[in-house]
Amino acid sequence: MASKQVNPTRMELGRQKKKLATATKGHKLLKDKRDELMRQFLELVRENMALRQRVEEGIRSANTNFVVAKAAMSEETLHTALMAPKQEVYLDVDNKNVMSVDIPVFDYKTRTADENDIYSYGFAFTSSDLDDAVKSLADILPDMLRLAETEKACQLMASEIEKTRRRVNALEHVIIPEAQANIKYITMKLDENERSTQIRLMKVKDMMLEDAHHYKEKQAAYAAEEA
Repeated sequence: MASKQVNPTRMELGRQKKKLATATKGHKLLKDKRDELMRQFLELVRENMALRQRVEEGIRSANTNFVVAKAAMSEETLHTALMAPKQEVYLDVDNKNVMSVDIPVFDYKTRTADENDIYSYGFAFTSSDLDDAVKSLADILPDMLRLAETEKACQLMASEIEKTRRRVNALEHVIIPEAQANIKYITMKLDENERSTQIRLMKVKDMMLEDAHHYKEKQAAYAAEEA
């Protein structure tokens, strides 16, 4: 039985068939979208794990060098050396569309192309461990930006996957079965009405034949009386 009352007419039957065809096509497209999103999501997750490992190792190395440098230098000298950065980083944020998901894309450039501009201090009164720490942080900057990209992309894609999954389930378990039930209900009603109409027509035909037979009998009787 249909889940809700529908008018058992041929027009409604055509509308329900169109609804079923559209829902079936949409279901297939959404399933394909969900599967492709899952594939790209898993690739991003694997890349994210590798990037996070490299970034954590770089930060760990930089922290170790900072600790060693702090032990070899006075705190005042260390603070003075790092007080005024020499290099500047400019970050541009753009978006790219992946399966209807806008994913951020980070692009950066430095004020100068000279790699030594990352050192904002002279080398006479500082430790080489401080140089190693600054170099470690500069080296992991691209990975840190890419890590930020992938983590945000994973969040957005996970949200889109969940929305797509809910839509697929709604089509698969609610809309398509409801349309199928409505089509079955209307078809049964139309068949029942057609059988009823045929039965009525047969009864009317029988009545007309019977009336015609009686009429002939009366005509014959009347002719016999006249004769």
